[in-house]
Amino acid sequence: MTDSGNRNTLRLPKTVSKTQKTARKRAGARARAVEQRRLSSEQPPGRPRKRPASQKPSPVAHKHSPNVATKQAAESGASLQNIALIKGPNFPLFIPCPRGLEETLKNELLELGFNSVQLERSGCALETNWEGAMRINLYSRIATRVLLKVGMADVRQENDIYELAMQIAWEEWFGPKESLRVDTSAIQSPMRSLQYCNLLAKDAICDRLRNKEGARPSVDTVRPDARVHLFLDQSSAHFYLDTSGESLFKRGWRFSKGEAPIRENLAAGMLALSNWNPEQAFLDPFCGSGTILVEAATIAYGLAPGRNRPFAFQRLRNYEPELWKQLIEETENHSQTTEVAPIYGSDLDPAALEAAKQNIDKAGLPPEAIQLQIAEASTLRPPAPEGHIITNPPYGERLSQSDAAFWDEFASNLKQHFHNWQINIISNDFELPQKMRLRPRRRHPLFNGPLDCRLFVFDIVAQQYRP
Repeated sequence: MTDSGNRNTLRLPKTVSKTQKTARKRAGARARAVEQRRLSSEQPPGRPRKRPASQKPSPVAHKHSPNVATKQAAESGASLQNIALIKGPNFPLFIPCPRGLEETLKNELLELGFNSVQLERSGCALETNWEGAMRINLYSRIATRVLLKVGMADVRQENDIYELAMQIAWEEWFGPKESLRVDTSAIQSPMRSLQYCNLLAKDAICDRLRNKEGARPSVDTVRPDARVHLFLDQSSAHFYLDTSGESLFKRGWRFSKGEAPIRENLAAGMLALSNWNPEQAFLDPFCGSGTILVEAATIAYGLAPGRNRPFAFQRLRNYEPELWKQLIEETENHSQTTEVAPIYGSDLDPAALEAAKQNIDKAGLPPEAIQLQIAEASTLRPPAPEGHIITNPPYGERLSQSDAAFWDEFASNLKQHFHNWQINIISNDFELPQKMRLRPRRRHPLFNGPLDCRLFVFDIVAQQYRP
């Protein structure tokens, strides 16, 4: 805006809304200081915001001293107790898995030759060397990822996390050229802000690498080169290095997901819980994009689930390409050469079967490994005198007819024609046995993502059907 009389420019004052101010993003030491002030100002509900005279006010980062929070964290190291910095050659591993499959994972690890496997909440723990960690990534069908513990300590306050992370030799695993991501989880931790704990851990790792090598790594939350997990419990902090990268249920063969797919490691767990073996016929009457079928076929042909995908350990400094090449070559010796029973899949949706064909081909399975057909489950006939049905059927809005009518017709077909077959159905409907008018021999609690489910196991015998 210009005044035509004196040609002076009139400058309007720049205004910033309150919303814009609060939406401003902060990072680094400044963010730590802001978060620390916020935490110190919070009080439990119902208590007066009164500070005892003996309690000193929390220091506030001055605009000319951006590293006050960092210095506080470093000075808190004296409060750390029971520090354990793991150097190797053997490392404690935590191997998470879908809830309900902990015992199945333990049996798998024992079969892979690992000893002293301990059951934990949502996973298993064991101790092995670096080669063992790579071997689990390559061969485990049940695990979600393989986490290698690099340090732990008892902690009493958030700043203790910074000091612990500063003492771990991250430079042995990755450097400033590798991108970084840090994730934090907790069970009954007294820490008031996991976001602040995560920020302290990330900044400590970056600060140590800057001190050691002169630069900080960049942060990448999508596809990082190095992923660190911080786990907090009631009294301690545990740092893990993720050797897997993407979750292990991502085998590298999925071309199409189809509708409501089941995760590959849950499918493998269902196969293990059913006690199916490749000498028995297998059928999935609701195969969709073929997840359970492909898992069954890779088991039957002895193919390592991780043979076609990359892993995070391949981007770390101690990666040994020749050792990994040897492990991959070993998988050929595990391939099944004996004849296996037929594997069948069916679905009403032609698009789903086309997706299944693409997935089967990308998984590197022979064309004769799985036989597919378009069929209605309520009229399907058994492809063999006996065998296993293992399936993740549709439910709710995915059904083309009423829920009661669907299960009545499907169950009637099973009772009439599938004598001597074992039926394994995963569902979040706990009343499924009543709808099918069958008594399950077993109910395995499982979680399909966030859904609390049961794997119902039914044995079909001729006496069960009464017209």
